Amino acid sequence: MEQKSLSRLLKGIVAGAGICGLIIYLILLPYIGQGILADYPEFSDRYYPWLVFLWITGIPCYVALFFGWQIAESIGRDESFTNQNAQRLKKISYLAIGDAAFFFIGNLVYLCMNMNHPGVVIFSLFVVFVGIVISVIAAALSHLVKKAAVLQEESDLTI
Repeated sequence: MEQKSLSRLLKGIVAGAGICGLIIYLILLPYIGQGILADYPEFSDRYYPWLVFLWITGIPCYVALFFGWQIAESIGRDESFTNQNAQRLKKISYLAIGDAAFFFIGNLVYLCMNMNHPGVVIFSLFVVFVGIVISVIAAALSHLVKKAAVLQEESDLTI
């Protein structure tokens, strides 16, 4: 696959993820929350704190998508292995681990405030695990891209 088509594919994936995220955060989560409120009106005081909390967890995801878009653009310019892409991947790694930690701590705080259910906290461990996996993968890719950038610079200097 050549650079331009790979870049377009990556941009399509990033855009698709962004659109899916908007649908989830702006339509699906409020809809599910309203359904819970219809069945359990005693939880009405928990609706907006949870909704805002979940919206806040989406912010790092969109920042990471922005960095992913920039990486896709640099791949399209045939600048795949650069220190700048390594730094972007490292930032994505930090965003993923930070978001996972924020999500887990937020769930624990809500549990202590009696605004959460232990089952939700257990399910949140899956979400935290996915965030950690994304963080580790991004960190490993960052390391590999940095090594490849150094090799490419050495190669460019010898020719």
